[in-house]
Amino acid sequence: MEIIVSAKTIDAAVALGAEKLGRDVSAVTYEVLEEPKKGLFGIGAVDAKVKVLSKDTAEELTLNFLNTLIRNMGVNAEAKIVDVNESIPEGKSIVEKNIAVEITALGEGDGRGLGILIGHHGDVLDSIQYLANLAASKFPKEETGHQYIKVSIDAENYRAKREEKLKELARRMASKALNYRRNMTLEPMAAYERRIIHSEIQNIKGVHTYSIGADADRRVVIAYGEDDE
Repeated sequence: MEIIVSAKTIDAAVALGAEKLGRDVSAVTYEVLEEPKKGLFGIGAVDAKVKVLSKDTAEELTLNFLNTLIRNMGVNAEAKIVDVNESIPEGKSIVEKNIAVEITALGEGDGRGLGILIGHHGDVLDSIQYLANLAASKFPKEETGHQYIKVSIDAENYRAKREEKLKELARRMASKALNYRRNMTLEPMAAYERRIIHSEIQNIKGVHTYSIGADADRRVVIAYGEDDE
């Protein structure tokens, strides 16, 4: 975003421009279009004219990308940032900036449109999240001081609901494996969904898990019997 403003001095013009953009002075850059002139006895005085530009943040870049994508998909919804925090991933020394985004429907009765954004078992939502992370990775790291930016996206609390369903599925299939004394193979899942299954089965005696297949066909097997490892 940018704005052209005039004031008695360059500093005053920059401050005015920052205020109009809703930013702190430290969050803008500027270009002097016309130097101020005092004139003679106030006659012929000319104000400074400055173009003030806001510095985009990683959060703004992410939201602009997502909301443009949502509009282009024809869905009446909006992406909003619900949390931003920093963490250091286990075993690493880099600081990771985590941006959590929630997509909500706009207008009454528009919740069905979110199904387009979520897709089958969240595959479209995962793809949108992947693209958002690519967009965030283009943000200059020197602007934030973070070496890595991670974006997580949810829509109407879909991921929490999906996690509960996967845990329930894990328990149900584990019960079948124990009753029939045979392995149960689940449908292909994304990596984070497989981790939920593996974690839930660890709490159930008499069964264990392993994965088979590759890429999009990777799936979890709930095996009867204790793990030999």
